[in-house]
Amino acid sequence: MAHSERMDSVDTTWLRLDRPNNPMQIVGLFMLAGPVDIDRLERILAERLLTYGRFRQRVESGVTGLWWRDDPDFDIARHIKRVRLPAPGGRKELERFVADLTAQHLDPNHPLWQYHIVEDYEGGVAVVNRWHHCIADGIALVGVMLSLTDERPDAPSKFHMPPEGLPDDEGLGFPVRRIIALASQTVGQGLQLSGQALRTYLGMLADPMRALGYLNDGRGIATELGYLLLMPTDSATRFKGKPSGVKRVAWTDPIPLPEVKAVGHALGCSINDILLASVAGSLHEYLKEHGDETAGVEVRALVPINLRVGKDEPELGNRFGILAVELPVGIEQPLERLYEVRRRMEELKRSYEPSVTLGLFAALGHGPKIVQDQLFDLLLSRATAVMTNVPGPQQPLYLAGSEITQIMFWVPQAHDVSVGVSILSFNGRVQFGLMTDAALVPDPQSIIALFRPEFDKLLYYVLMGPWEAAPAPAEVEAAPRKKLAAPAARRSKRLRAAT
Repeated sequence: MAHSERMDSVDTTWLRLDRPNNPMQIVGLFMLAGPVDIDRLERILAERLLTYGRFRQRVESGVTGLWWRDDPDFDIARHIKRVRLPAPGGRKELERFVADLTAQHLDPNHPLWQYHIVEDYEGGVAVVNRWHHCIADGIALVGVMLSLTDERPDAPSKFHMPPEGLPDDEGLGFPVRRIIALASQTVGQGLQLSGQALRTYLGMLADPMRALGYLNDGRGIATELGYLLLMPTDSATRFKGKPSGVKRVAWTDPIPLPEVKAVGHALGCSINDILLASVAGSLHEYLKEHGDETAGVEVRALVPINLRVGKDEPELGNRFGILAVELPVGIEQPLERLYEVRRRMEELKRSYEPSVTLGLFAALGHGPKIVQDQLFDLLLSRATAVMTNVPGPQQPLYLAGSEITQIMFWVPQAHDVSVGVSILSFNGRVQFGLMTDAALVPDPQSIIALFRPEFDKLLYYVLMGPWEAAPAPAEVEAAPRKKLAAPAARRSKRLRAAT
């Protein structure tokens, strides 16, 4: 029997955000060590993906809105394909292939997903997948990706799963609910909403239109909404501009996660602080190498924050808000930059922004597209990048009996945002990925190459000792407040004027 389901208003918003030069799709990459049984790989992908009803459904318009309906012409061969890279078939060719896919729109007449199996890549196989953002957010889709895998190479090919939702824990090599719970920590491992902010979010989840009703209740949400709509644009750099739609992607070799944890522990910072500071340092050095001004440069990144709680965890769909994180790219000294990042992230823990943006996404999904476009044009023009940090399982995983050697993904950018930063930890290693628009940053590999050296600068501070040679955290935290206007002070001043 054909199945249909009305599209959620938040998912509708993400479908509407498609632009000719910026498709709203999440792109992932598995690398498998050889030998790989490709027939088995195709069979497992099909078996496990198609237990989710959403992967058989296309989007249709009706008088009452958008609907998920079973595709009467569904053909798995349209969604799982084999390809070979042009000679010599190495990393550069794979980067170009992934970049070309990120710029291609999925066929709207059929389910909005696709897998490409790249044969004979470095003695194994690379698997590139694309999903439209309206199917689900990154947290849920990481869960889907990992539900394809097993903890051992000889795991059985078939398993049973409810027709909707994620698999039950029993009988699976890797419990999917634990995957979701782990991935749910996203960029803010430790970025927990305050109790009041969480209660506000739960109210909006039950009735998304309440997002606008909170404007006059004096509980802080009006201040956050005012900030989002009235915040000034970040610094004008070569990273900002009109994207051409031609994409470039790159990724680092992995960094051992224990090294990152050790440096963070020694310097009194979270893993997230260390990684964000390294990203800021990479952008700083890239601008400097190109002769650009760096003093006082602030790069604002829109950071997805997971808002799934309780019963939401196993479901597809979009349940996240957004934080506007200002990276202190203009700070030259690595430790000073790190402690400024830590201070800003501590401030954001108390923010209502994620709840506000989720409520806005839902409310706008009910309204005219032209209103949505105007609001998001306003918000996104004030940012340079989208950035996501997802912690994955810290153990070996297998797909179709072959070990997964690397996992990477790239987040989509909306409107004229042209930089996407993705950080993923997996099996004791951390990997940094970058997507850029070729018209603005044609060489993302040059930025990627700076990530490890920027992390190493922090590592050297730990290794050099004694600690008298390095600034104490309190001293370093005080310095940015004198050299740069503190974001909290800037925000409070602007918001007092706005409200």
